[in-house]
Amino acid sequence: LLLSSNSKGTISCCKQQWRFGVFHICLCLCPRSRKTGQYNVQRCKAAGAAPGSSSGKTPYQRCSSQDSLDEQAMVDYFKEVEIIQRSGDAETQEEVQLKVADEGEQEEAWLMEAGLATLFDESASDGEDSIALLSTLTRTQAAAVERRVETLKQTLRKRNKPYSVPDVREIFKPASQSKVRAHIRPRISAVSSCVNEDMQVCPSRTHTQSNGAGPDAPRGGADAETDINLEVSFSEQALTYKEGLKVTQPQNEADDRLPDFRVSQDKTGQTRVGDLSAEDMKKVRRLVLIEMSALFDTCGIEVKAHKALKVKVRESGLFGVSLSTLLEQDQRRIPGTKVPLILQHLMSHIEEQGLDTEGVLRIPGAATRVKAVCHELEHKFYEGVFPWQSLKQHDAASLLKLFIRELPYPLLTVEYFSAFISVLKLPTKKQQLQALNLLVLLLPEPNRDTLKALLEFFQRVTDHKDRNKMTLNNVAVVMAPNIFMCKGFRSKISEQQEFAMATGTANIVRLLVRYQNLLWTIPKFVLNQVRKHNMENQRKMHRDRAVKKLLKKMAYDRERASDKQEKNTEAEGGFIRVQAPQFSKVSMAVQLTEDLKASDVLTHFLSQERSPSVKREDLCLYEMGGNIKERCLDEETYITALLELNPSAEWVIKSVQH
Repeated sequence: LLLSSNSKGTISCCKQQWRFGVFHICLCLCPRSRKTGQYNVQRCKAAGAAPGSSSGKTPYQRCSSQDSLDEQAMVDYFKEVEIIQRSGDAETQEEVQLKVADEGEQEEAWLMEAGLATLFDESASDGEDSIALLSTLTRTQAAAVERRVETLKQTLRKRNKPYSVPDVREIFKPASQSKVRAHIRPRISAVSSCVNEDMQVCPSRTHTQSNGAGPDAPRGGADAETDINLEVSFSEQALTYKEGLKVTQPQNEADDRLPDFRVSQDKTGQTRVGDLSAEDMKKVRRLVLIEMSALFDTCGIEVKAHKALKVKVRESGLFGVSLSTLLEQDQRRIPGTKVPLILQHLMSHIEEQGLDTEGVLRIPGAATRVKAVCHELEHKFYEGVFPWQSLKQHDAASLLKLFIRELPYPLLTVEYFSAFISVLKLPTKKQQLQALNLLVLLLPEPNRDTLKALLEFFQRVTDHKDRNKMTLNNVAVVMAPNIFMCKGFRSKISEQQEFAMATGTANIVRLLVRYQNLLWTIPKFVLNQVRKHNMENQRKMHRDRAVKKLLKKMAYDRERASDKQEKNTEAEGGFIRVQAPQFSKVSMAVQLTEDLKASDVLTHFLSQERSPSVKREDLCLYEMGGNIKERCLDEETYITALLELNPSAEWVIKSVQH
């Protein structure tokens, strides 16, 4: 707990005791718990202070990181830590030490993950793709890349090792301003057109800002604080905020007073995780990594990435098995499974019978019974003979938390664990939410899908708070230790740091649950960068084709031009051609109007489709080709607005798998 200087403490046998409302929190460190990085936490009544009475002592002052997590809620946090320790599962875990990557090693790994290995290794195979990626970067994103290249170069120089890392001034300066080596020159020309000290975004992207609004555009007072702008880079918005010297005092907000952040409607439609092709999602992830780093850099927050864990992992079973292994097991039984079946069954069981049970996630099940049920599940779950009807709700909740804790690799991943914890260092709640959005997009697909399922479940629990007494704060403080008690991490931090983490991690879980509907949205500025990336790659591919293929290409282009002319004629005549190769109605013409939405196209298709088995919820209109590989459209997408953004797109109706 972060206590202010006027908080009063006493000395006890455990030598650590702080006043916490009408309670004292006592840390008793014994050799056994010290070895595993676990702490025994006791709650005892303050001397001479009964619950509800005043002891005459000045209560502690809440720090900004606590927000509205009340005293009783944080007592519940440490009770949960005590329950975890008593459960015994922590002591059976293999002791693992998380290690922070060395300086230089961290930058090299970052550049490789961002798809920019060619900036330090000229033999890298993705040189052309790196140039296309660099050409899409904003000012703050380019600065993030520049910082890491410069750090890597300095590190190699200190080690007296030969290096081929280019000077950052050569990467980001126009070619006319410096004489550079021939192999660096293509990178300069690719970047210099978009990276400019007087511009925040590439000129080719400014037209995508609706109503001409940029990060500096004046907006309504209250709305400006709660509107999430997805059209301008988050790091650029943070820079504008910083340069404007805006200072806001953190507010203590209860569950029902958290800001109602909203995303302004975009006529080209919102893009969610799962709407894009795997190839475009790979580009999204690289750009999001650069943007996330740029956001923290802009706010002066240094995030140290941990090295990947190397632990012995069970190759089968339910508990203590990696998500990838679990999904492989499950997909052999139910193809397309994205969330582990055992987790789905536990959540469904609680929802069917226990959402109205008081303290459903807070009150633990009997430890011996939970251990026995866990063993029984391991042997009977896949056989389909486990007696779910006899499983008590509190035991099911304890098993759910045990499943999360025993993952050999943390749900939020080792690589981004510190970044999640550092989110609350950002100066505004809006920036914290933006950072969480980026971090969620960076998670591996199994982790992201599992986290999504959990957050939706937590929301359903809080929807029944009048009966189960589990408010958003209650859920957050109970689940935070289970999500953030990463193997090896807690043994590396001090007791005081763990107190700070208590309120911090609880608040992060609170934000994840409260704003989960925004977290799986791919920001439009990232999608626009993907479109530009694709266009750059197409231009380079066309330019670099061998002469012997030129005639074939020209013939193909003439054929495509004829098709395009036919399409343009249809569009100019007020129609678009929609393909539906999976259905009896293979193709149809749809009249183009200013108000035509993707939902209208699907409705028109269903009115003409002869197959009675087609359901509306199983259909999606896709934007394909042009500057995007494939994108499932939000039903509120305006077709005319999207045509302006991607005039070469084709329109295809497909069935979707839920």
